[in-house]
Amino acid sequence: MANVQSLDPSASPLDYYGWELRRLREANGLKQGQLGEIIFCTGSLIGQIETTKKVPTRDFSERLDAALGTDGVFSRLVGLVLRSQLPTWFQQYAVMEAKATYISTYQAQLVYGLLQTEEYARAVLTTGMPDDLDGLLAARMERQRILEREQPPLAWAILDEAVLHRPIGGHEVMRNQLARLLEFTGHRWMRIQVLPFTAGEHSSLAASFTAMRFDNDPDIVYTEDLISGHMTANPETIREAARRYAHLQAAALSIEDSAALIARVMEERYGNRPELEEHGVA
Repeated sequence: MANVQSLDPSASPLDYYGWELRRLREANGLKQGQLGEIIFCTGSLIGQIETTKKVPTRDFSERLDAALGTDGVFSRLVGLVLRSQLPTWFQQYAVMEAKATYISTYQAQLVYGLLQTEEYARAVLTTGMPDDLDGLLAARMERQRILEREQPPLAWAILDEAVLHRPIGGHEVMRNQLARLLEFTGHRWMRIQVLPFTAGEHSSLAASFTAMRFDNDPDIVYTEDLISGHMTANPETIREAARRYAHLQAAALSIEDSAALIARVMEERYGNRPELEEHGVA
């Protein structure tokens, strides 16, 4: 069984986090249980994180910084730790997503990852039977922090109407998920449109895709197959993706009509409709 002394802090962000936690805890003269009492968790959890048996959360890291006076060290490090929990083939995408200034995505099966509630994301991730569901879930939630930045990327999401009807996680999870989508009605940086069933055949029947633009890097198009994802900066692919996305936007409902459809599906299929505020689209 691995112990703290055997950790190689250069092996991974998670190993470094555990090694640094132990070093700073001991420098403060605290046992695991004592530190746990200060940050409102068990000493066992402290030990599991120190030995990489558990992945730290952002909340845990912020409380750790406050308790140990580390000037945000763990709050900064946890982003790298959580990103390292993503599948290897997805990690580079997450790096580019965090750098993007403009994101446009079409999703045929699921709510876009940056818009998923924690319960919806958990239900989606469970289908892959991962070894560390909590780590993957925390990593997905961490990705959403880019929408909370002072200047987040401008993002445009087109969701196929089927996404609204597929009961991922059950009715309560879906009700909360659709309510989450409605929170973005009139949002300054995020736009959501629904491609209705009545659109019939359209320009992206084959697959979902995401395009990203950057200040200092070439545009990228990202697609996924059954087991991995693929990014390309091929100019012809970029142009074709832009053409198809323009057709999707033209066929989709307006932002206002999309919100009305989301609310209607939420009421008719999932039994609850929130009060929609009057929003102007910026």
